[in-house]
Amino acid sequence: MLPHCSFLLLLCAVQLPSPSSALPFEQKGFWDFALDSMDAEMTMEMMRDPEEGSADDLFPHEIPTCPFGCQCHLRVVQCSDLGFTEVPTNIPRDTKFLDLQNNRITEIKENDFKGLTNLYGLSLRNNLISKVHPRAFVPLKHMQKLYFSKNLLTTIPKNLPASLVEIRIHENRIRKVPAGAFAGLNNMNCIEMGANPIQNSGFEPGAFKGLKLNFLRISEAKLTGVPKDLPQSLHELHLDHNQIQAVELEDLSRYKNLYRLGLGFNHIRNIENGSLSYLTMLRELHLDNNRLTRVPQGLPDMKYLQVVYLHSNNISQVGVNDFCPRGFGMKRTFYNGISLFSNPVKYWEVQPAAFRCVSDRFAIQFGNYKK
Repeated sequence: MLPHCSFLLLLCAVQLPSPSSALPFEQKGFWDFALDSMDAEMTMEMMRDPEEGSADDLFPHEIPTCPFGCQCHLRVVQCSDLGFTEVPTNIPRDTKFLDLQNNRITEIKENDFKGLTNLYGLSLRNNLISKVHPRAFVPLKHMQKLYFSKNLLTTIPKNLPASLVEIRIHENRIRKVPAGAFAGLNNMNCIEMGANPIQNSGFEPGAFKGLKLNFLRISEAKLTGVPKDLPQSLHELHLDHNQIQAVELEDLSRYKNLYRLGLGFNHIRNIENGSLSYLTMLRELHLDNNRLTRVPQGLPDMKYLQVVYLHSNNISQVGVNDFCPRGFGMKRTFYNGISLFSNPVKYWEVQPAAFRCVSDRFAIQFGNYKK
């Protein structure tokens, strides 16, 4: 039986720290990129192939090379912040990680990465790249990570390596994703493409066909509705900071595997009754900074939901059954976070039983409301 909640709201009027919004990936240094999905031990093991000797060994009969001004060590080539206007030559053939971020490169040519068949990760972040040769990535048979954010791309680069697992192309000028843009990328797990001026009409039918993504972010774009043709495999979908007006009944019907859904900082006034019923596995729901006037219907039926962000809306009342199911044992996990601060709700009028399925009174955030 759930704990008695008569004293639940006594401390809820105190402003608690604001829950952090999910933010786009920000690469601070090259090793953030290199070690993002591998710990140091795995990386060093990869760099010490017993058949090739130590990481400092060279290919047989090959003179050691390193692009002028760059640092080359343990198969990592760091060429960031050097003012390059093109990809440098003399990159060692055994390079695993190539860092070219924060330069002034404007174009990726056909032979820029010729011979780099062992490359695992490539960072081209924060350049001036607007043109990519359609065969530029053909030699990169084993590349898994491509960071292309903060450039001037207007379209998804063609012929991306089939080995690619993660691509980050946020903060470009992409307005259209054509059908088959990610064709053949069966290993792709993560796409970050926020902060591009793309509208719903910019996604052609079949744009994501064949992908089995876990993570997709299209935040800070120009979406006015939830896209309807995204991969069904998604575990995380972030659509924050758009212009979405409402969530309609069938908008989320494809995304039954979602664990986390980000819809904060939109213009949502209405979430149609039943639209959340498809998200049976959802753990975390972000609806903060919208224009909701009531708690969305359907939350009590979401058995695994643990975190709900509803702060900074126009919610004026909370019903006794808005969050928790009527019967006992129907919810598999208790809530450990409900944010309702910056709403015109009078917290002293909320019945303590409204939060009977919350793990701890400190998990509820009310705070003060200022017009």
